[in-house]
Amino acid sequence: MSEPPTRDAGPAGSKAVRSDPPPEDLKRERDTFIQQFFRRGAQLSEELLGDIERLREQVRELDAENAKLRSQIASDTAIRDLLKKIEQLEEEKRQLLLQTTHGGGGGGEEFSHRFAELEAELAHLGTLHVASVQLHASTTVRRAFRNLRELLAQFLGAAQFAVYWEAEDATLVPINVENISSKEARAVVFDDTPAGAAYHRNEIFIDDGDTSVGSVRRPAALIPLMMSSQRLGAIVVFRTLSQKTHIEPADFGLLKLLSTQAAAAIVHAHLFSQAGRRAPTVQAFIDQED
Repeated sequence: MSEPPTRDAGPAGSKAVRSDPPPEDLKRERDTFIQQFFRRGAQLSEELLGDIERLREQVRELDAENAKLRSQIASDTAIRDLLKKIEQLEEEKRQLLLQTTHGGGGGGEEFSHRFAELEAELAHLGTLHVASVQLHASTTVRRAFRNLRELLAQFLGAAQFAVYWEAEDATLVPINVENISSKEARAVVFDDTPAGAAYHRNEIFIDDGDTSVGSVRRPAALIPLMMSSQRLGAIVVFRTLSQKTHIEPADFGLLKLLSTQAAAAIVHAHLFSQAGRRAPTVQAFIDQED
């Protein structure tokens, strides 16, 4: 028979049982578990640090993109002014709505008239904003002509037109045509015509008749292409769509925008293509002349 475990006398006459040391297998399993636990903790820590670093990189990329977008918007004075004007008109529109809501039934006709004017002006400013952005987004000459064609067709209703560039001998040479042959465009005569006289005065010409029946002999409109104070060519709209019988006064803002910015967009797209579609280096700006 085996002997019973030794008991030691404890306080108050009680007896305590002496515990045996843990088996070796159990101790080894415990050490293995602790090692695996800390190894897994270290692995999770490394994964967490990696995720944090990736998130930081994404934040840095977003900050850089945001700064680039802000710089682009801040550099375009015309777009900034247009957006500011739109905000002012939106605020005026909101104030008119509040006055009408709380001011009773008086002045309803005047409010409706002013509201319609605001809506028309906002739509016009939106058109100019889109046109400006679309023109200066061109990175190739072909894309510049395509954007110009879309603007003339969508916002002006141009059905037949040509873009002319002024040669060294002051003659106008067609460089892009729409719904007219190059031969017909080259045969257009500008001398001794109202459109030609307006061109030589660097002025926009608009025919006062039905523009939907215009022709190469009597174009609907002529827009001189100016870059700074230099005249580079012209856009000649020979006729508009059948539903567009007149070029309205509201269209004059778009014509003026095309006159002052279309040539610059075409020239810039050409220079960008010639440079291999690469932006100038910082040294190019440092070494620039006045």
